[in-house]
Amino acid sequence: MQLPTEKRLTLSAARLIADTIEAEAKKNNWLVTFVVMDAGGHPILLHRMDGCQLGSIELATRKARAAITYKRETKVFEERMAAGQMSTLAFPDVFPSEGGVPVIVDGAMIGAVGVSGVTSAQDGQLARAGIEALLKMVQ
Repeated sequence: MQLPTEKRLTLSAARLIADTIEAEAKKNNWLVTFVVMDAGGHPILLHRMDGCQLGSIELATRKARAAITYKRETKVFEERMAAGQMSTLAFPDVFPSEGGVPVIVDGAMIGAVGVSGVTSAQDGQLARAGIEALLKMVQ
């Protein structure tokens, strides 16, 4: 009998995501903090760019954990709040701000990325750019 292989996010994959996020942020003159987490919500890589506010460390971390917990982008919760669905805040560990994005490879969630430091839309843009770079490598 052959056991199924488990997909997981490696440090080298996290570095690829991080390098892409940092390059995109620098291109736009944005100062951000970002975290890449495994599927269990444990940080693999955390990076705060020089000059980014300290509060972004916690915000990026919370965004990534929310994306893992709910297996969706935190943008969904931001949109629900904007539509007046205040009950969204009753969900544990919800973070209603764009910038938390799950990493899904071949239908399996293997981790998440959280970004904080600029507008929520820009945070989301950076997180998705990092993940897209990884997905290009694995396809």
